[in-house]
Amino acid sequence: MQKILPAFSSIKQFERFLVSDYGIGVFLETHISQLGNLHKLAEQHHKKIIYHVDLIHGLKSDDFATEYICQEYRPYGLISTKSNVILKAKQKGVIAIQRMFLIDSHALERSYRLVEKTKPDYIEVLPGAMPWMIKEVKERTQTKILAGGLIRTVEEVEKALEAGADAITTSKKELWNFEK
Repeated sequence: MQKILPAFSSIKQFERFLVSDYGIGVFLETHISQLGNLHKLAEQHHKKIIYHVDLIHGLKSDDFATEYICQEYRPYGLISTKSNVILKAKQKGVIAIQRMFLIDSHALERSYRLVEKTKPDYIEVLPGAMPWMIKEVKERTQTKILAGGLIRTVEEVEKALEAGADAITTSKKELWNFEK
């Protein structure tokens, strides 16, 4: 997987991604009515899209919505905080990314239990600007890590990757040019 995963929530940002050298991008927020056009444009430009299921307006992030997205749009991957979405994505052969918020110890332990249950392909750790937590999560779960949220500089990208992140998700277009 590439080291930077451009993340976007607007058509303008998506269009910038389409003409970039990146092959994989993350659509953070969209409306169900846009999925068909987004899918067509991505295919035309030979791009792979990861959708954040919890942020698709007009769809409830449940088993049925996940199955619909997988069958209708064949995404490269799906991100969610919900175990049923992760399990259904895996069942459908789509890369499953469990989003983990590093809010406090209680939330962290709950997330560890969820990861044990779902066994996602990746965990997206937010905020990703805490390298010591990236290292801990990777060691404890033995799962590939995406770091996202509040990564604002090249130095923070480098520290997250050094701590064990496999890639960085970022909407900060200045970081889309990062080369490791």
